[in-house]
Amino acid sequence: MTNPEARPREIVCAGAPAPDGIEILQPRDVPLGGPRAMRVRRTLPQRQRSLIGAWCFADHYGPQDVGESGGMNVPVHPHTGLQTVSWLFAGEIEHRDSAGNEALVRPGELNLMTAGSGISHSERSTRTARVLHGVQLWVALPAAARFVERRFDHYAPPVLTGDGWSGQVFLGGLLGSTSPVRTWTPLLGAELRLDAGTAVPLEVDPSFEHGVLVDAGSVHVGGREVTAGQLAYVPVGADVLTLRCGPDPTRLVLLGGPPLREQIVMWWNFVGRSHDEIVAYRRAWQAEIEGADVGERPMFGIPASDPEPPLPAPVLPNARITPRG
Repeated sequence: MTNPEARPREIVCAGAPAPDGIEILQPRDVPLGGPRAMRVRRTLPQRQRSLIGAWCFADHYGPQDVGESGGMNVPVHPHTGLQTVSWLFAGEIEHRDSAGNEALVRPGELNLMTAGSGISHSERSTRTARVLHGVQLWVALPAAARFVERRFDHYAPPVLTGDGWSGQVFLGGLLGSTSPVRTWTPLLGAELRLDAGTAVPLEVDPSFEHGVLVDAGSVHVGGREVTAGQLAYVPVGADVLTLRCGPDPTRLVLLGGPPLREQIVMWWNFVGRSHDEIVAYRRAWQAEIEGADVGERPMFGIPASDPEPPLPAPVLPNARITPRG
């Protein structure tokens, strides 16, 4: 998914010192564009917290009636230096990318695209989709791996069950289940569904920081209530993370990973390490979509079968990046 903001801020992301307790991050609404503008709720990045492990971006959307919202229609756009994680609760989305992959994103099935040094893709809800509901997440690639070859992975994790809960582990390991999908930093990604009043103690890696993104219902984490739409940040140190469900059934996405300990720059759909890199990525993308001679192997490429023109990059801000935090 693209960052649809017309004037995206340049953000310098770095692992911030963890406070003694849990942070509750509030979402902000972002329109995906178009006359009816499907809206998403964004909890990462934020001024006070830009990374959880290598997770650097979190959009949460739906449930939305496709007939009312117009669904998802994101034309071809570029990415660098990251992996995109698509995870649906309901609906169906068609993915096309410049590596030649065409795939359907379905509920309970992971689609992970590795941009590496450059890729482009599009995402559109299918004609059969009536409701769209899910999350779109980005993972920053570490410096040693940010120029890897572009690739695409699909994985349908098994459904795990226990006393008052069920879940799926789509990245990393939890509850005795391990995803085979490759990542370039240790990561955890899982969907959990809890019955009302259920308490689930999870054995986790104490070197990980964690994020608990609540989709529906509410859950208590370390004595703090996290309600629908909110993202709770849990610092490193605990080897057991206990989730206590509130009075209603709850669905949540659990994210985790060791602090990245690298500073990254995010602007629009690019992850880099400096202002000059972002400028170069934008210039390369514009050259490709404007038909300039970019050689036999363009940086991004354009999916051959996409029905609409690619998205042009927004205008860069006048000022250079000023690191914060």
